[in-house]
Amino acid sequence: MPQGLLPYFRHDFLGSNGDAASLVPIQAFGVNTETYAATTDESGGILALGTAAADNDNAVLRMGPFAPRDGTISVRSRFKYSNVDTSVFFGFSETLDTTTPVMPIEFATGTTLTWNGTGGILGLIYDVDATTDDFRACMGDGGAAISDTGTLGHRANATLTADQWFEAEVVLYPDGSGECWFGDAGHANSANETPLRLIKRFTTGTLLTTTDLFFACLMHENRSGNARTLEVDYFEIRAGRDWRYN
Repeated sequence: MPQGLLPYFRHDFLGSNGDAASLVPIQAFGVNTETYAATTDESGGILALGTAAADNDNAVLRMGPFAPRDGTISVRSRFKYSNVDTSVFFGFSETLDTTTPVMPIEFATGTTLTWNGTGGILGLIYDVDATTDDFRACMGDGGAAISDTGTLGHRANATLTADQWFEAEVVLYPDGSGECWFGDAGHANSANETPLRLIKRFTTGTLLTTTDLFFACLMHENRSGNARTLEVDYFEIRAGRDWRYN
């Protein structure tokens, strides 16, 4: 794929001034008062994306919208949370209110995956409210799972530790199919590298509507009534607008 022909957006937050307005074309918002701070105690510099202190306060990075029919869309990021008592969604959501955003999918109870987004969803969800904590690949639409998601998504079997980097990529294809990839320290290779692993390829059953508009987003929500931080190393989106180049 000739990458020079694709719109390509990457924010690695090196030298960010902590002002949400400086993140354009990324939208940044959340429930109550979210915070954005440049952090220089990590290699390359990162964005510290913080929530307020009330239970279920959250903070979001979002870019879009993009339509699958225009070409392959991929979002990739490297991030880590400050504490495990949180929830993280990474991927694509068709609906995400900018005034009072809610997690597109979450665990309302330990064994019940709840679809809050009424539109199409493709991504990875981690929620400490789950009986078994993990990042899970999911695809849904109309407030319910579709394709071959199953009842609880597909586990990454990740090693979950606070202040540990995770890397993920979610790809949405022009036919409405998609893939979720994930890397964590628990799956490092002999060179101590953490290559991305394919967690799930969604290609069968009902797929996402190719004419719908999707936002790429990275979102976290506290689960303990304490302010929590998601440190983001980079947030990268590639989106095509011409089928000839995809």
